[in-house]
Amino acid sequence: MGALKGRDLLSLADLTAEELQDILLLATQLKAGTLKPKCEKILGLLFYKASTRTRVSFSAAMYQLGGQVLDLNPNVTQVGRGEPLSDTARVLDRYLDILAVRTFDQHDLEAFASYSKIPIINALTDLEHPCQVLADLQTMQESFGSLQGLTLTYLGDGNNMAHSLMLGCALTGVNVRVASPPEYRPLDVVVQKAQAIANGKTEVIVTTDPIAAVKNAQVIYTDVWASMGQEALAETRVPIFQPYQVSEQLLSDADQAAIVLHCLPAHRGEEITDAVLEGSQSRVWDQAENRMHAQKALLASLLGVA
Repeated sequence: MGALKGRDLLSLADLTAEELQDILLLATQLKAGTLKPKCEKILGLLFYKASTRTRVSFSAAMYQLGGQVLDLNPNVTQVGRGEPLSDTARVLDRYLDILAVRTFDQHDLEAFASYSKIPIINALTDLEHPCQVLADLQTMQESFGSLQGLTLTYLGDGNNMAHSLMLGCALTGVNVRVASPPEYRPLDVVVQKAQAIANGKTEVIVTTDPIAAVKNAQVIYTDVWASMGQEALAETRVPIFQPYQVSEQLLSDADQAAIVLHCLPAHRGEEITDAVLEGSQSRVWDQAENRMHAQKALLASLLGVA
């Protein structure tokens, strides 16, 4: 894990397949309590977007490692009054040991990294959500024992979750299918990057057909149809995305042992039915818990205490 010390995680594509597997192994060991690294460091959370799971899981993870957390709410710091990003980044670099940033534009995250010597973590941008996928992969591994040969189907908006899932699956030997309405498909540049990482060893498929996409898949994944900042569009999207709803009927076309994942928060009755979310195939609450374990592994790795 020493190779990760001091590095940033701006995208899952920043990791090699071996490094990603090492983080997942460490997350499993931390969850089981077989490893208990200590880290008296300070984590800063600079979140321009609302957060429940990411904020709490990062905080709990750092406290459990023995460190401290500073919540740098933009509304009560100079960031919210227009201080240049470059100035904020260089000052925080002098105070903190590691910084997780949750923002809109991926370029702003990259700018923080360019002005900082400390590790910068992508806690969500409009382009990617890598920390969520660390927990997703951990949950899949717990459910099936191995990731090799699994097929994950993502249904809905080709958003940051779709992007990071494609990259994470390509790195770990998981086939990935993304089913979205034609005008909401994931970005071609990310699809091509994932296909390059997979290098023909696994499939990275984008389709408009939700039924074909779920056929015999072991993991069915969905997300809200309108992401943060798109709430005004939510109502108009409902009829467009309705065929992609994860319902009991759609789930019947998947593998009999399939599990269901959702990054939360969920809009019950829209992208997923209440019956599926609360059903026996749902692993959503394990998935949410694993945010803490996976991020604890990431923090320990980037800070060099594991």
